[in-house]
Amino acid sequence: MSTLTDLLAEHTKLSGAAVDHLQLVVAEWQLLSDLSFADFLMYVPLDDHKFLCVAQARPTTAPTAHPEDVVGSEVDAEEHPQLRRAIDEQRICREEDPRWHLGVPVRRETIPVRLGTQVIAVLSRSTNLAVPRVPSPLEISYLGSAADLCQMIADGTFPAPEPSPDVHTSPRVGDGLIRLDPSGAVVFASPNALSAYHRMGHASDLVGVHLAPLTRSLIGDPFDATEVAQRIRQALDGQPSMRMEAESRRGAAVLFRSLPLRPRGQAAGAIVLCRDVTEVRRRDRALMSKDATIREIHHRVKNNLQTVAALLRLQSRRLTNPEAKEALAESVRRVTSIALVHETLSMSVDERVDLDDVVDKVIPMMSDVAVTETQVKVRREGGFGVVPAEIATPLVMVLTELVQNAFEHAYAPGQRGEVVVHSERSAKWLDVTVSDDGKGLPPGFSLERTDRLGLQIVRTLVDSELRGSLSLRRRPRGGTEAVLRVPLRGRR
Repeated sequence: MSTLTDLLAEHTKLSGAAVDHLQLVVAEWQLLSDLSFADFLMYVPLDDHKFLCVAQARPTTAPTAHPEDVVGSEVDAEEHPQLRRAIDEQRICREEDPRWHLGVPVRRETIPVRLGTQVIAVLSRSTNLAVPRVPSPLEISYLGSAADLCQMIADGTFPAPEPSPDVHTSPRVGDGLIRLDPSGAVVFASPNALSAYHRMGHASDLVGVHLAPLTRSLIGDPFDATEVAQRIRQALDGQPSMRMEAESRRGAAVLFRSLPLRPRGQAAGAIVLCRDVTEVRRRDRALMSKDATIREIHHRVKNNLQTVAALLRLQSRRLTNPEAKEALAESVRRVTSIALVHETLSMSVDERVDLDDVVDKVIPMMSDVAVTETQVKVRREGGFGVVPAEIATPLVMVLTELVQNAFEHAYAPGQRGEVVVHSERSAKWLDVTVSDDGKGLPPGFSLERTDRLGLQIVRTLVDSELRGSLSLRRRPRGGTEAVLRVPLRGRR
């Protein structure tokens, strides 16, 4: 299905400013739909007789009048004459009698979308009349607020561009709505809004109370208290207000948004949307605390492993047996490889490792080990990408063991050569090849029967931790290559 931008670009010649304004309307019209208990369709004229539906919204507060998707469909002016009237007369137009749509009685209204002096689109508001509604204070307040906002769309004063919000979410009508008169006194508060203020510490009813000073007295942080009160007053003065979250003295977190109501330029008060997000923030803080604890554990494990490596180096210096010194050097290398993974995890927020970064740190370490006896260089080709922590450690261990195996067995002392670590990644697999240009595999070599400790470690890690496959084979032009395949599908 084409997006609003695609449809406008394909079928209209609207300016960039007009497209931006229509996108603002669509960003706000779920509020209108919920307040109106009605569906909204956005139409743009193709000519004097044809209109194209470019967007659609359904209410969460009432049954839909349009269960079918009508975006991308055309309608003739004879079928919906109020669309043409709204443009010609530049006012909200309403059908005198309901019409039947898919077996449901529907009342339609059209609202011109004005930008400056030009009507750039028309909103069709369709109300499902199949469910009888009993007028209540909530319904009267909702419909009155919707009428004011729709008139402001026809006036070209809503929605107004606002600065980037401080938070990336917004309260909805069902979260809590408060209607203020021009003086700032509450004339209606929905049950959810009342509950939010009760949780903040206000025990009595809100009707008749001036909301800005009351809200200021309930919020704990003085700066936030002043800011929220100021934004409510700005809405009463006709200025658009950014969303803001604040915490009360009792620890309740509430998200606020204030909208001015100025139909035909006349001050009619404001609406304040509020949402109690206390439990959401509590869970967020718990997750942040857990993440911080996990990162701290990785940091301490890294420090402990580095301490172990340092102790092994000290022990190695006291030994005179070459085999014992070599065994300790291999242990230092393995411990250091694991420490590098934990160092990366200590800086990660989602238990995932950028393996390219770790391998690029391991490769110089491997080259340093080889410098004393060979002139072999090692380099990386391709990209490993980001992998889950559960496979990062065994994968780095396998790579270091395979590279070290090439250093030790593929080249004679002082011989020059190159080891290449090549990786290719798809949606399902990570394929890694460690190849050398050395003397190749000895006759009768078998990976399953080898007694080399490094390759035994590799086999164990590939089978039990990585659930992958490994093979060693001769290269056609000399040397050996180890081919590793690790499954990625099913891992987060």
